[in-house]
Amino acid sequence: MNIISSNNLFSIIIPTWNNLAYLQTCIRSIRKNSSFKHQIIVHVNEGADGTIEWLQHEQIMYSHSPKNIGICFAVNLAAALATSEYILYMNDDMYVLPEWDKQLFAAVQSIGHEDFMMSSTMIEPKNTNNPIVICDNYGTDLDNFDEEKLLTEYKNLEKSDWNGSTWPPVLISKSWWIKIGGFSSEFSPGMYSDPDLTMKLWNAGVREFRGVGNSLIYHFQAKSTGRVVKNDGRKMFKQKWGISANFFYKNFLKMGTPYKGNLPDYQKNIKIYFEKLRNKFF
Repeated sequence: MNIISSNNLFSIIIPTWNNLAYLQTCIRSIRKNSSFKHQIIVHVNEGADGTIEWLQHEQIMYSHSPKNIGICFAVNLAAALATSEYILYMNDDMYVLPEWDKQLFAAVQSIGHEDFMMSSTMIEPKNTNNPIVICDNYGTDLDNFDEEKLLTEYKNLEKSDWNGSTWPPVLISKSWWIKIGGFSSEFSPGMYSDPDLTMKLWNAGVREFRGVGNSLIYHFQAKSTGRVVKNDGRKMFKQKWGISANFFYKNFLKMGTPYKGNLPDYQKNIKIYFEKLRNKFF
């Protein structure tokens, strides 16, 4: 394992499950395209494909479980090893673009406090009608990934900052991660653990949920989660919080709308009353 330097800016947490080629590409992009030095911590689920041996050779810190324990437990275990002031959670099927971290940190510095959740902006090859994602195809897998073209064109894809940070790559301060207890284990293996984490921050008083439009990450889309037996996260979120995740995205986080600073408190009005009533019976 690597010796951690005190001048790492982010502790980057990457869970992986027998996905070595994508993990290698992800970490190579961090080393190649980052403006700052970061602590990289990988949680290895199983590791039957030589992941541990490669991490040891590369002197990258990791935690390990013999079987796949899902996102929630994996990220929490890796985050316990974080030594930096900020924790950034990223998927192993992502490729960071130049200055991704510089733009994120500039946004952190611009607000001047730690009561925030921030996300980079994902570029994905397939259109899922997600308002916070840029759709542009530079490859659906590593075999057809056009890295050179992406590195030439990515600046043309930048967008304005947006509201609704909740999905990775997501950045919060280590102090807030500890306060809210990280991911909630009841959402294991991880479906809807992201909005649950966001809701915990919201209930604790955080109102800054900012997507940074010029911090860009290419995402190959669910190369690991597609193999997981999923929990019914949609139902679990409703049962826990009394509202649907979609209602939370639209009415609390204002997801996809232009960023203008702190989000307003959501007023307890007749709309949320009927949303909770509807979720109670359906």
